[in-house]
Amino acid sequence: MTDPTRLGAAALSVSLRSGALSAEGVMRDYLARIERLNPRINALISLRSNEELLAEARLLDRERAAGTIRGPLHGVPIAIKDLSEAKGIRCTYGSPLYRDFVPDFDDIQVERIRAAGAIVIGKTNTPEWGFGSHSYNPVFGVTRNPYDPAQSAGGSSGGAGAALAARLVPVADGSDMMGSLRNPAAFNNVIGFRPSFGRIPALPGRDAYLNQLATLGPMGRSVEDVVLLLNIQSGFDPRDPSSFESGPVTIDPDLARKGGRIGWLGDFSGYLPFEPGVLALNEKALGIFEAMGFSVKAATPAFDMERLWWAWTTLRSVFTAGSMRDTYEDPARRGSLKPEILYEVRNGLRASSADVFEASAIRTAWYQAMLKLFERFDYLIAPAAQVFPFDADIPWPREIAGRHMDTYHRWMEVVIGPSMAGLPVAALPAGFSEGGLPNGFQLIGPPRADARVLSVAAGYEAATDWLDRVPSLAQDALE
Repeated sequence: MTDPTRLGAAALSVSLRSGALSAEGVMRDYLARIERLNPRINALISLRSNEELLAEARLLDRERAAGTIRGPLHGVPIAIKDLSEAKGIRCTYGSPLYRDFVPDFDDIQVERIRAAGAIVIGKTNTPEWGFGSHSYNPVFGVTRNPYDPAQSAGGSSGGAGAALAARLVPVADGSDMMGSLRNPAAFNNVIGFRPSFGRIPALPGRDAYLNQLATLGPMGRSVEDVVLLLNIQSGFDPRDPSSFESGPVTIDPDLARKGGRIGWLGDFSGYLPFEPGVLALNEKALGIFEAMGFSVKAATPAFDMERLWWAWTTLRSVFTAGSMRDTYEDPARRGSLKPEILYEVRNGLRASSADVFEASAIRTAWYQAMLKLFERFDYLIAPAAQVFPFDADIPWPREIAGRHMDTYHRWMEVVIGPSMAGLPVAALPAGFSEGGLPNGFQLIGPPRADARVLSVAAGYEAATDWLDRVPSLAQDALE
């Protein structure tokens, strides 16, 4: 039988439900692979004991033998991003302040993932509190890129992206405020999907209404796997007032064959800098869409992008200051916050109510500008990252193509557009640099067009072989 770690989540689910594979056997193979590879990339953290995991796998095998299948992930191993709570498993948020925190509850998506039959093996690494698109923190250290462990795996879902690329998990959850599902997907040659805001509920903190920038979402080795997890995560929950009821997403294979109109955002008419080679790689991907029957034309939003950046940073800082203020104002805890969080809190505390209103008004105008673009185009495409994976031992890129980055997150400004408009967007692989490092692009759809975006993404996947390319580090372990 094929090594089960080669199988994506959907194929693995079929084999487990049919009895062709046992949950115990699958777990043993994954644990052996994790033992060999995880020390080299540090993607998985807070792993449960082998004995506990194998006992849970045997229980699921007995249930299947008795005719009980809990759900579509029955017996499938999964690790949860360390920003979501999973009952009984340490949840640090990448912060030394929560080094020993073990929640006695599940986040809503974790409840659903467990109810679907998945075995939660542990957590995936993330930067401290999710700040920054490079997954390092003082509790667990740096997550490294499976394609080159000297380079970053991105973030904040960097542990999830690296674990998928190395075949340490068959599917993964993540979250995305500023590209945290999209940047690591690009850096690790996997797929990340940021759904329409509200599709996936989460347990709110103190604010359940104001902050509508971040969302949970799935990552996978294929669009099919992403859809499988998305449908488990999605749907209304009364604990999250922003959530909405949504039927299952299904892939329409005819949609990609019909073609359509794609708007290429590129570098936003020279506004954004890119590392040499990134745009050229994306433009090759555009050629694949043209071969599929899509028309591709340059698209430029009728908008002041620097104004959008101001609105983004204002809202992000205000929401951070609100959620982190108690920690910031406690001298005993403030020193445990990374400089990037201190930067956000201080900026947020300086913002006025007029600033917040103006930022929200700009956000509204941006959404309206996107609607205007979607009158001319069915989909938009933009790069998913402005650089290739960078040195894992630096906190963030200080310049791109000779242009100084004035904040810790300016180097990933390309991702803020869909976040500010709450649009569905799939991060897809575009190929590799001359040095063998991955990069990718964002396929952006109009409001609530999640199924359309994923259907076109599946058509693109079928027309390429990027997702079949396993890092040499991981390939050696498969042989």
